[in-house]
Amino acid sequence: MSVTYDKISTREAFGIALVEKARQNDKLFAIAADTIKSMGCAPMMKEFPDRVLNVGIAEQNMALIGAGVAAAGGKAVIATYAPFASMRIAEQVRTFICYPNLDVKVVSGLAGLSGNIEGVTHQGLEDIGVVRSMANLVIAVPADAASCKEIARVILDYTGPAYLRIGRGPVETVFDESYRFEIGKANLLSDAGRDVAVICNGCAVARVLRARPIWEESGLRARIIEMPCVKPIDEEAILAAARDCGTIVTVEEHNVIGGLGSAVCEVVSDGHPCRVVRIGIDDMYAESGPHNELLDKYNLSPGHIADVVVKSRA
Repeated sequence: MSVTYDKISTREAFGIALVEKARQNDKLFAIAADTIKSMGCAPMMKEFPDRVLNVGIAEQNMALIGAGVAAAGGKAVIATYAPFASMRIAEQVRTFICYPNLDVKVVSGLAGLSGNIEGVTHQGLEDIGVVRSMANLVIAVPADAASCKEIARVILDYTGPAYLRIGRGPVETVFDESYRFEIGKANLLSDAGRDVAVICNGCAVARVLRARPIWEESGLRARIIEMPCVKPIDEEAILAAARDCGTIVTVEEHNVIGGLGSAVCEVVSDGHPCRVVRIGIDDMYAESGPHNELLDKYNLSPGHIADVVVKSRA
């Protein structure tokens, strides 16, 4: 199966959506923690320099300035790397953004293993698990550049706290400009069978699609669901998969604890108990290396995914 990569990264795709929305809304501000270029805010900075603020390496100040902008009637985007977006500013996001339900978007870069050679300090493997328990917070995870642009547009139009998880470099192309996103809704990518349902998001989607011909060689037919919105999650799609297929496999570029897999388990345990097998990073810290090599090593190779899917029905 040939592999095609996006011409731009998800952070560049986010930057395109950001400047589009800045043209439409003069109350939209971007606040960065020495991350204007690295988080895709440079196009907005060039066109609207008075509405892009760089606070330096002071993420907590960034979050509070964003809260202040929103409290004064504006719409704020705060942008930094995933470990800092989820942990260094956790109290500020919880107490000063989510609790008052302010219109602040937390854009979280270098998510998953995309921090690659920067190592553990810049790889966001537990961020969704940290922020998912914060009330009022929407959490979205694009699969590629095209989906990121559309998801960013929807998130930037949405009024309220949101967490947008993006990566560093170009990833495998999955979608095109026809991609559509709705908060709280999944996308059915394939309904080829009912042996098992595979629920995935982020860059794991491309790898699941590459795994499909491998598991189909064994005769297995699966439903494939993209879950770009982890919170609120599409409970209806999950429960339908549980009823129809009996087994669910989740695939994500995140610790197996606290992310998409955990969210799916919560839904089925309440609504229709079934077997759920989680594929992700096995509650450990990764090492430095190229993004694709890290994905292959830490359970997200198409071969490993296909093997787990096949064994899930054994």
